[in-house]
Amino acid sequence: MDQPSGRSFMQVLCEKYSPENFPYRRGPGMGVHVPATPQGSPMKDRLNLPSVLVLNSCGITCAGDENEIAAFCAHVSELDLSDNKLEDWHEVSKIVSNVPHLEFLNLSSNPLNLSVLERTCAGSFSGVRKLVLNNSKASWETVHMLLQELPELEELFLCLNDYETVSCSSICCQSLKLLHITDNNLQDWTEIRKLGVMFPSLDTLILANNHLNAIEEPDDSLARLFPNLRSISLHKSGLHSWEDIDKLNSFPKLEEVRLLGIPLLQPYTTEERRKLVIARLPSVSKLNGSVVTDGEREDSERFFIRYYVDVPQEEVPCRYHELITKYGKLEPLAEVDLRPQSSARVEVHFKDQVEEMSIRLDQTVAELKKQLKTLVQLPTSNMLLYHFDHEAPFGPEEMKYSSRALHSFGIRDGDKIYVEPKTK
Repeated sequence: MDQPSGRSFMQVLCEKYSPENFPYRRGPGMGVHVPATPQGSPMKDRLNLPSVLVLNSCGITCAGDENEIAAFCAHVSELDLSDNKLEDWHEVSKIVSNVPHLEFLNLSSNPLNLSVLERTCAGSFSGVRKLVLNNSKASWETVHMLLQELPELEELFLCLNDYETVSCSSICCQSLKLLHITDNNLQDWTEIRKLGVMFPSLDTLILANNHLNAIEEPDDSLARLFPNLRSISLHKSGLHSWEDIDKLNSFPKLEEVRLLGIPLLQPYTTEERRKLVIARLPSVSKLNGSVVTDGEREDSERFFIRYYVDVPQEEVPCRYHELITKYGKLEPLAEVDLRPQSSARVEVHFKDQVEEMSIRLDQTVAELKKQLKTLVQLPTSNMLLYHFDHEAPFGPEEMKYSSRALHSFGIRDGDKIYVEPKTK
């Protein structure tokens, strides 16, 4: 049978991991690994193969000599073949079947949708635990075929495959813990629920960038569909209702949620988004990648009560009443203006004169002297100023430096400014 045109896996392997490009490395698990074979290979002594092979974007179209692959790759556990030109599952099978300890395989961005995966080929993937098929346009029929032949598969990546629907398999994949299916077009919950049927042991579900518009499922049904789900990402989904957020409480083991970039939260401030979501999800311990501490949870729940305290009863969420039971009805927080005071009413004392006046606190001592020049009939160069705060323990403070701003003296309403002429 003629080899497909293009570069072979074995050809690229020999080129990339030759001593010139990949020098010998010492240490456990590093450097040359050449199993003994009767016939041997002229290239064997020249290759330095690690257990993790990265052969992405190399123009690979076919496997090459299977005996060579078997001789060099017996110890390989991870293989990255992404962004090549592999379009025949039979050629992929030739590679994988000769890598007996393979656990991780990345076939992303290969045009494998151009061929049909046969069961005999799918069987060669049986030891793989992590499989990446991003942007491969793999059909659901292909995915189901692989799932049936991969009894130990734990992580599956199906991003960027243009899925608008999910085809449900009659056989459940009990081993799968993580499903990464971002950047597709799965908008209806009827499609997402099929994933729960197919993967009952799912621990992590990454659904970002799918425009999911709602979670339409009874609470008890959600618990049955995803009984082991611990983490879910709905980043940049189309959720627009607080009822959808409340639905997340129906997943019995949910601990981690990602909800950035959803339409529901756009009208709220950054503080409101985080606190209102935390308050609605009492079991979640990590939100958008950040741990929710006990202190933050209490602050968020108290914030939630105050946020809805003046909302009509018919519009108050159920969670509000639960938190009222926990904390009681809280009064709104007092509004405190923390902006610096811009002016002050002070008493200006000069000899026997006392004049009450308003002064700007953003001006300097020199500018204040100019303001007082007419009042005290002294030139600014012959003027000494003292600030007296009745609460200060050390008496009046001389306002020595002409360029110093008045607010730095802590001047407040009711303070006194004493003006004295310089003595010659």
